[in-house]
Amino acid sequence: PFSLLLNESLLTSVPKHERLLTATCGQYTQYSVGFLQVDAEAAQFDDYERSTHLSGRALRLALRGRGYCWRALEIRFPGVSSRLIADPATAVPQARKEHVPLLYWSAASLGSAVSLGGLDRPDLLINWPVIRALAERALALDPAWNRGALHELMITVESQGEALGGSEERARAHFARAVEIQKGLSPGPYMSLALGIAKGKQDRAEFEKLLQQALAIDPDADPDNRLITLITQRRARILLAHID
Repeated sequence: PFSLLLNESLLTSVPKHERLLTATCGQYTQYSVGFLQVDAEAAQFDDYERSTHLSGRALRLALRGRGYCWRALEIRFPGVSSRLIADPATAVPQARKEHVPLLYWSAASLGSAVSLGGLDRPDLLINWPVIRALAERALALDPAWNRGALHELMITVESQGEALGGSEERARAHFARAVEIQKGLSPGPYMSLALGIAKGKQDRAEFEKLLQQALAIDPDADPDNRLITLITQRRARILLAHID
């Protein structure tokens, strides 16, 4: 929270600083998903009112993060918001490799908001083509960026079903590539495939297997990402404890 407040304070002085806008977007998204959404999921079985409150707060912060990314996108690619609505697939052809972090966090922040809003926010649900377009453009520019983070994101995108352009085959291919890049040290791909494909198919055996694989990873094997691993594993334990 201190870092978020500090960045927002700095942005009042440099409101068009693209890298700072991107960083703030990413931090809001991570805070929303890593702390609030996980707590909301933990509370949903025993304290629905608290869970709803936390989910609402997580959504507001994810949307706040998206707002910073969209500001950065407009600075870097003027008029991109309108192009993303009209034709997402051709909205950012001028993007280069150095723009991958902005593309990724723009997609991830919007994806988090869509996920948190669910069926109650159809105005957000219609944005899956935008998320896909941003993620695919980033993937084309730097497939291995940030230890396979784009492949993790694409697991979720491809898990949305054929009606939204998804593909189980492609989701599993992105899963395999993410695990390969990360050398099996991150629980993220296992969690994404479990919540995307296995849960969607109501395949209890695969769902449980994937979460157990996520829990089997040693957080100390990758010290730089230890906190992310611990948060993801906490989420896996919550889901397993309520698998019925």
